[in-house]
Amino acid sequence: MAASPLRIYVPIDAAALSVGAEGVAQAVAREAQARELSVEIVRNGSRGMLWLEPLVEVETPEGRIAYGPVAAKDVAGLFDAGVFSGGAHPLRLGRTDDLDWMRRQQRLTFARVGITDPLSIPDYRAHGGVDGLEKALALTGQDIVQAVKASGLRGRGGAGFPTGIKWQTVHDARAEQKYIVCNADEGDSGTFADRMLMEGDPYLLIEGMAIAAIAVGATRGYIYLRSEYPHAFRTLRRAIEKAQAAGLIGASVMGSGRSFHLEVRLGAGAYICGEETSLLESLEGKRGVVRAKPPIPALKGLFGQPTIVNNVLSFAAVPFILAKGGQAYADYGMGRSRGTLPVQLGGNVKRGGLIELAFGISLREIIEEMGGGTLSGRPIRAVQVGGPLGAYLTAEQLDVQMDYEALAAMKAMLGHGGIVVFDDTVDMAKQARFAFQFCAKESCGKCTPCRIGATRGVETMDRIIAGTEVPKNIAVLRDLSKLMTDASLCAMGGLTPNPVMSALTHFPEDFDRPALPLAAE
Repeated sequence: MAASPLRIYVPIDAAALSVGAEGVAQAVAREAQARELSVEIVRNGSRGMLWLEPLVEVETPEGRIAYGPVAAKDVAGLFDAGVFSGGAHPLRLGRTDDLDWMRRQQRLTFARVGITDPLSIPDYRAHGGVDGLEKALALTGQDIVQAVKASGLRGRGGAGFPTGIKWQTVHDARAEQKYIVCNADEGDSGTFADRMLMEGDPYLLIEGMAIAAIAVGATRGYIYLRSEYPHAFRTLRRAIEKAQAAGLIGASVMGSGRSFHLEVRLGAGAYICGEETSLLESLEGKRGVVRAKPPIPALKGLFGQPTIVNNVLSFAAVPFILAKGGQAYADYGMGRSRGTLPVQLGGNVKRGGLIELAFGISLREIIEEMGGGTLSGRPIRAVQVGGPLGAYLTAEQLDVQMDYEALAAMKAMLGHGGIVVFDDTVDMAKQARFAFQFCAKESCGKCTPCRIGATRGVETMDRIIAGTEVPKNIAVLRDLSKLMTDASLCAMGGLTPNPVMSALTHFPEDFDRPALPLAAE
C-alpha cells in the first residue's frame, strides 16, 4: 500500500502572494520532484500573521509546524533540515497553534481560515462547515431570525446595527421576490478581513447567505465585490460553482426544495459603493449614488424589493450562531457588543495582521502587546480606528476597550475594525487635509455639503498649513465640519469631519503654523 503523501501548506492569500508565496509553492514542487518525494501542496488561506508571510506549515504527528517568512531560496534548506518531521531550521517557529498570536485569539469566524483548502467542500464539512445550514433547514424562518437576535450580532460593516432586527424587517415584509446582498466592497484603509475570509473560507460566506435566504424567504443573492480584489473574485466564482454542483445552493438547497441562487458581481472601484444604497444602485446597473432614506433597503431595496444588505463578516458569523446557538455567540464580548471582532492591525506597527478577539480588549493590548509597537521603534502618536472616516486617538487614549459604545463615548467609532498606527513623525494637519481630499475624490456628488464641503475643506486646510490667517481659517474649519456633519445625505460627508476635528482637538500644535515666507520676486 502506498504511503500517504507528505503534506505542506503554502498560502494562496493575496497578501502572501504579494511577497512571493507562488514562487515558494513552485520551489516546493520542484524540490519534491528532484528528491522523488510524494508531497501534497495545499494552498490554504493566511493565518493572519502577515509579517511572517509567506508562512509555510507542514503536517506532523505533533501538529502543524510553522516556518516563516519563507522565500523560494529557503526551500532546499528546509528539505535538508527535515521539514516534514518538523526539523530544526532558523525559520522554524514551532507549532502554529502554540504561537502567542494564535493562542490569544478567540477564532469563531476565522476558525477554518489557514487550516483548510478554501475550495474543498469535503475539507469544509470535515471542519464543521454546513452544520449551521443543516440546522437552519429544520427551523422556521422566525426561529432563525430569533437565534440571530439572541446572539446580539451587530453589523460588522461599520454601522453596528442589530442584524436580527434587519432580518426581522425583511422576514415580515410581504413580497413575491426578496434578495440577499452581501456588501463585500471593503474600501476602508487598513482593512482586509473580508478579503482574507473570501479567499480563505468562501463557503462560510455562502453558507451564511443561504441561511439568511431561508430565514426571510429570499431566493436570489448577490455578492458585490470591490474591483481591487481579483483573487477573491476568482475564488468566490469557483466556490459558488462548486457549492451549486454539490447541492449546497441552487434549485434545492441540500435537497430541501428551497431555492437560493447566488452570483458575485464586481464593482468599478468607487468607495461610495460601500454605502448600502449606492451599492444597490450600482448593482442595478446605474451610477453609484446614494439614495435618500426612507424607504430603507429592508423594505425597498434591490429592484424595489425587500433586501437584506449585510457585510461579509456579518453573514460569516451566522453559521456559528445556528450551529452552536445564539447564546454561545453572545457569551463572548461585553455590553451591547457581543461575539467576536476580526481586528485588522496595520500602519506603522511591528506585527500587523488579522486578530479575532471578543469585544472588550483594549486598543493598547492589541497595538503594544500583539502588534509589538511601532515598526520604526518611535513612540506612538496617533491611532485611527474605523477607516478613513474614523477619529484619531492619542497614545494616552489607548486604554479604551474595543466596544461600540466605549469608542462612541470618545467621539470615535469601531467601523470595520481597522486600526492604523502612526508614530511621532506624523503631521496631523496633513492627515486632516487628507480626510477632506479623500472625501472630495470619493464623494458621489449627490449632496452639496459633501461634494462642495470637502473641496472647501481641502482649500481651508491648505491655508492653515501655509500659516495664512490660522485662527480665522480654523473657525471656518469648525463651521464647515458642523455643516457637513448635520447636512450630508450619508455617512461619507457626515463622518469626514471625524478625523479632521479629532486631529484639531488632540493635536492643535500641528495646526498652529507660522506663515510661510513669500517667494522672492
